[in-house]
Amino acid sequence: MRVYNVAARPIVENVLKGYNGTIFAYGQTGTGKTFTMTGDLERAESQGIIPNSFAHIFDHIAKCQQDKTFLVRVSYLEIYNEELRDLLAKDGHGLNLEIKEKADVGVYVKNLISIIVGSASQMQKLMEFGNKNREFFTAFAGIMAEHGMVTQGKLHLVDLAGSERQSKTGAAGERLKEAAKINLSLSTLGNVISALVDVKSTHIPYREFSVFFIYLSAIIYFRNSKLTRLLQDSLGGNSKTIANIGPASYNYDETLSTLRYANRAKNIQNVARINEDPKDAQLRKAIHIAFYKQYFEIYVIINHKFRRYSSLQEEAAAKTRRLRRVWSELCEVRTELTDSEAEHQREVEGLLESIRQLRKVRLDLE
Repeated sequence: MRVYNVAARPIVENVLKGYNGTIFAYGQTGTGKTFTMTGDLERAESQGIIPNSFAHIFDHIAKCQQDKTFLVRVSYLEIYNEELRDLLAKDGHGLNLEIKEKADVGVYVKNLISIIVGSASQMQKLMEFGNKNREFFTAFAGIMAEHGMVTQGKLHLVDLAGSERQSKTGAAGERLKEAAKINLSLSTLGNVISALVDVKSTHIPYREFSVFFIYLSAIIYFRNSKLTRLLQDSLGGNSKTIANIGPASYNYDETLSTLRYANRAKNIQNVARINEDPKDAQLRKAIHIAFYKQYFEIYVIINHKFRRYSSLQEEAAAKTRRLRRVWSELCEVRTELTDSEAEHQREVEGLLESIRQLRKVRLDLE
């Protein structure tokens, strides 16, 4: 469980959000790759990455049942002598499958059985059925989780074949031919890892040219083996490699080779993106365009209103200044009128006083 929490849980979490993810065990035969991936199915505490992934997926679905709808589909295939075999096919069917690619789907296997499941136990039964058809070489357990019919995440759980050199296997005849095919897949995988690391080390800004470099790598490397072709859309930043090594000194060279491979793999930096249905992506784009168009229209209206408001403010300020001037003039006129009225009053009083004096003089003369 500790290995799962450290190495696999973050990948599964991302897949449930709509990203592609890959988890595979790498190392020589006998170092526990299959046990790492499957574990002891009879003991819960000793179960490997694959059954723990099953439980994790459906635990997550159970917690999100109220606001999301999930559809989980499972496929199980094997790469044997660079040929694809459907491990869920019955009666010898599902041989020599072909890898195809579509713009709206990505890389997929034509006619590969994909079964809808509703529980971890159903997935477990499918894996047990597929294991009976295995030749114990590279095997994929492909899980696709769709939620809300908007985004979908694809999880590859890969049990790789042994990475030891042919000279140490003692293989001959058909087994030697099988070993050569295995080495082709693993060496191509190593070349892809190196190419993806080289993208990081380039002096050209990675985010601007990542699509170009990964496309170039796809032309040169991804198509050279069925293994890398299948993993094309999930190799890189959203993948985890578990390096299995042997403790014996006899395995020194193979252990060193495995650690060198792991050291290269850890330096990959890809920009992962959520997978969306093209129609949903187009709808989302249309919504964004409509939103920004409406935002721009509102901005134009507000800007026009603001300019009009500023103009009215200036006009109001000018009228206020004019009114203040008029009021000041009125106050001056009022002051002048008050002064004139006072002077007139004094003149009237002087005339009245003169009249009184004249009357008094007249009376004295009579």
